[in-house]
Amino acid sequence: MFVVLVLLGTYSVPTFREYMGAKGPTRYVFQAFIGALITGVTLVVSISLVVLSQEFGPLGEQRDRMSGSMGFRADVEDIFNASSPPEPNDFLRALVENTSEKAEALEQAVNDENEDFREAVEQLTTDIHDNADVVSEELEDRDFGEYTVVKAALDYNYSWKIHQARRLQDNFNDVIDRDTRRKLIDLIDTLGFYGPAREHIKTLYFQWQLVDLSRGMLYLSTPALVVTTAIALFLAPSSFPGTFLGVDNLVWIVSAGSAIGSLPFLFLTAFILRLVTITKRTLAIGPFILRSSGRSKNIEWE
Repeated sequence: MFVVLVLLGTYSVPTFREYMGAKGPTRYVFQAFIGALITGVTLVVSISLVVLSQEFGPLGEQRDRMSGSMGFRADVEDIFNASSPPEPNDFLRALVENTSEKAEALEQAVNDENEDFREAVEQLTTDIHDNADVVSEELEDRDFGEYTVVKAALDYNYSWKIHQARRLQDNFNDVIDRDTRRKLIDLIDTLGFYGPAREHIKTLYFQWQLVDLSRGMLYLSTPALVVTTAIALFLAPSSFPGTFLGVDNLVWIVSAGSAIGSLPFLFLTAFILRLVTITKRTLAIGPFILRSSGRSKNIEWE
């Protein structure tokens, strides 16, 4: 934005200083900046407080939240046969790696009696292994609050894997033995834990980002408000005479002021784009696939 305004101001006809002396556009433009900054900050902080108000509640609600969290962890630890990691990225990584282990156990339990079932299990296991290795590597040594954690969580297409595992269960339920059926159910159950775990961590990430957004808007809006107010009040056509690098100093000042005044809006735009993109990719939970990229093309059987 700064570069574009400098170029336009440099090659404007008549010159920007002459146009400013005749029309005085900066006063109106920066008055609009001031109003937009105050209104924008107020709205963003208000919305953030409304969302974060979900964290407030009586003791009974907090206890129910705690019980739900502990209950979910207990269910997950039943399949881990160990304590689950406390960090969100390590928790997701442990779930992903456990699905890979369950898939491998299923493949080892398959007997040689049904070749179609064995081939389908091998395809499913290969897909789970490949996807789990990539996601596990992306989650390693990451700190919560980073976008990379959520991105890695989205890269694991658990919905498609649940669909394929359930399809195996329906198509070959009459030809597989009890041990193989039990391991297939274990795989489906483990994949089923990934969905609510990812949604919970996504919710925590959104709340984390809203806090950063409110804080960032306040940090950026204060200097932006000072700069835009100063330009609206004190900048005159005769201010800052001379040129720098062949460009009128007035063009430099107005362009810089406009860019600084726009920073909170651009900051807000970046956050909203990221959050709505994540939301669109995670609208469905469980075996519902809304995007074609959520499928594994190499697993197809009748």
